[in-house]
Amino acid sequence: MSSGTAASAEAEPTTEQVLDELSRPERTSLRLRMERWAPDLDAALRQLYPTADIAQLSARLLAVAARGYRDRDEDLRILDERRLLRPDWLQQPGMFGYACYTDRFAGRLLDLPAKLDYLSELGVTYLHLMPLLQPRAGDNDGGYAVADYRSVRPDLGSNDDLQALTRTLRARGISLVCDLVLNHVAREHDWAERARAGDDHYRAYFHVFPDREEPDAYERSLPEVFPDFAPGNFTWDPDLSGWVWTTFNEWQWDVNWSNPDVLCEYAEIVVHLANLGVEVLRLDAIAFTWKRLGTSCQNQPEVHALTQALRAVARIACPGVAFKAEAIVGPRDLVQYLGTGSHAGRVSELAYHNSLMVQVWSMLATGNVVLARRALAALPETPPTSTWICYVRCHDDIGWAIDDGDAHAVGLDGPSHRRFLSEWYSGDHPGSWADGLVFQENPATGDKRISGTAAALAGLSTGPTADAVNRSLARVFLAHAIIAGWGGIPVVWSGDELGQPNDPRWRAEAGHEDDNRWAHRPRLDWRLAEHRDHLSSTVGKVFQGIAHLARTRRSLPQLHAAALTRVDPDSDEGVLVIERRHPSGTMVCVYNVTDTWRPVAMDIFARAGISEPLNALSGHAVVGGADGNAMVSPYAAWWVIDTASFYA
Repeated sequence: MSSGTAASAEAEPTTEQVLDELSRPERTSLRLRMERWAPDLDAALRQLYPTADIAQLSARLLAVAARGYRDRDEDLRILDERRLLRPDWLQQPGMFGYACYTDRFAGRLLDLPAKLDYLSELGVTYLHLMPLLQPRAGDNDGGYAVADYRSVRPDLGSNDDLQALTRTLRARGISLVCDLVLNHVAREHDWAERARAGDDHYRAYFHVFPDREEPDAYERSLPEVFPDFAPGNFTWDPDLSGWVWTTFNEWQWDVNWSNPDVLCEYAEIVVHLANLGVEVLRLDAIAFTWKRLGTSCQNQPEVHALTQALRAVARIACPGVAFKAEAIVGPRDLVQYLGTGSHAGRVSELAYHNSLMVQVWSMLATGNVVLARRALAALPETPPTSTWICYVRCHDDIGWAIDDGDAHAVGLDGPSHRRFLSEWYSGDHPGSWADGLVFQENPATGDKRISGTAAALAGLSTGPTADAVNRSLARVFLAHAIIAGWGGIPVVWSGDELGQPNDPRWRAEAGHEDDNRWAHRPRLDWRLAEHRDHLSSTVGKVFQGIAHLARTRRSLPQLHAAALTRVDPDSDEGVLVIERRHPSGTMVCVYNVTDTWRPVAMDIFARAGISEPLNALSGHAVVGGADGNAMVSPYAAWWVIDTASFYA
């Protein structure tokens, strides 16, 4: 159903026709899945399209799922069974992630298997290859202006190459993550090409307005994502003779999810990618997908319904596939992407913990955990079947998602604190050790985001003395320890495991000149990587430190993502204390975010049921002084468990 038209839907086999093609056991399996998840699909469709013929639309989507099941390779069906038998596979403490651009990490897809030993040394079991699908030529937002969802970028390889890679990864216990851009397509995408050629069916795939009346009404409440190089949210297109919605760039056209044909198109794409062997689909720009006048057109309720509909189709066709919501939103909106209310357990299994990332950098800049304690404790518990993607930084810039209410509650002014963080991490604040770059400053709103590798933001690239370098190394390790100890899936972004600085030549590549995010997307320095085993080198200290975190967390059941997390409200203002409760025992994480020695009360461990506290990261006992406190060294990270469980 590549065209999405009703005619093409009729030309494809129906669910009953597909069932007739299957063996008896296959028919039984498919019918049981439809029995289990079709109600989720119907409920989502009723929320999205209250005036549509739900039975007909549901039948179209169930047929998509049935054909996807029929066409699934035998080894992928085995994967599905494995995932169904272990639904918490993403929550296991052995999950450890790595994200990179294929070309900047290895070259082509065929070159990547030769680099897998490197990833295994780091402990990687979850590999996110940044945009793999065919983008538009020229400027393409780093690959997120997709011109063809069904083809791999020719410079990286072919669909066959991707399928071969996923087989290799599965054999090594590594799950592949691929981006699926939901909010927009490139102006050169087939749907957009047909719309510009005058096809009204495809024109309805987009938000097109004949004049400025409606766009102006929407603009009154819409933010600007890229105010520097893509101001506004609408672009006049002469071929359409209309204004088309373009949230991100004039050549990225927002698709119209209120059109059921669009949902059917994306359901086909989900199944196609799953049958190439992709195990996790990162739902890019998902927060922007539903439009409503008078709002920011982000985080609308229908966003979660459309995810539920796609998830139901995937669970029927390919239950070995998981969804990850790329929603870089405020703290209060985050948990909804993991499923709350009627969507609990029915949407994405994963979502980015943007708030944790922001609070890590805020704590390091201020040497104070009070705001982080407030913000992190205020987040609702995640649903038991879902978890966070935790990260120190990502391929995008850092926007300071500090909630004004959280800031006010601890005596801070939200805008002032956000401004301080931008100045600190761009190196413009007195005493800053950071070497970040300002990205997309908006004088009208005061928004000033930051680009930079973990090493650059932690000051590793600017340390003038051995002591400064050691402190920067400690900050890098501490930041990664916090995200590895939170309980979700920690993801390391390419180059950070080697302590690579910002790429000084980021402007040199065509199309990158105006986007300094390419400074923190460096090509992996394989000559540098040759020193990763040398603990006397900075590279070796960073790489082995992160690998040690992966090894240690793999052995700790307390870091299963379903374990309950509690933020201690009474610790020293320079020490973040996190308690993780699991049936196997409790773990207390202690993080000193300052450059001085700080106390932690020994009774914190006793209250958690830890009689003989031991730091699992170092293997050393935690011993208190006569005053009842243990002293935590500058930028130290402790994962404290009971000695008996460590040696069990």
